[in-house]
Amino acid sequence: MHLSLLDPLILLKTLGYVGLFAIVFAESGLFFGFFFPGDSLLFTAGLLAALHVLSLPALLVLVPLAAILGDSAGYAFGRWVGPRLFTKEDSFFFNRKHIERSEEFYQTYGARALVLARFVPVVRTFVPIVAGVGRMAYSTFIVFNSIGGLLWGVSITLLGYFLGNTFPATEQYLTPILVLIVFVSILPIARELLLARKKEQKKM
Repeated sequence: MHLSLLDPLILLKTLGYVGLFAIVFAESGLFFGFFFPGDSLLFTAGLLAALHVLSLPALLVLVPLAAILGDSAGYAFGRWVGPRLFTKEDSFFFNRKHIERSEEFYQTYGARALVLARFVPVVRTFVPIVAGVGRMAYSTFIVFNSIGGLLWGVSITLLGYFLGNTFPATEQYLTPILVLIVFVSILPIARELLLARKKEQKKM
């Protein structure tokens, strides 16, 4: 896939609110949506709201709603597929390592994983699916799903909005800012991988 097609600014200016909703929905719970630019997309949407290209109130409703519904779709998919998911062969859109990593995350944090995973790229896509496979009580799932969707959707969007208002020239430095956001967002994954590697070394 051409990288420009995943550029948050191009996506938002081309697809608008409908595209934003679809991408957040897919990245939140559809197993093929893990490659979408979640954090950087929300930050850019907030920045465009500061520039009066998008409406901030609309974003603060649309983004959390898409995130919550996306996670719910992932949960339903996980319940439907069940343990068969862990035996599925790798493909372009599916990598069993993502599921295994998300399962470890879920086992470590329990229901809280639905909140914490929102801020961890790739993992946030698969944790609701794993919760469905594990048949977490839906009443528990929807509470933590809603909390996570609200925290993630609102905080990242407002970060872009406030920076755009505080520093009007932010758009000129959007590319390095997005690179920094991506770097920061993958730090939790790097930490989890490092801890997992240390555990494996101790077992040897």
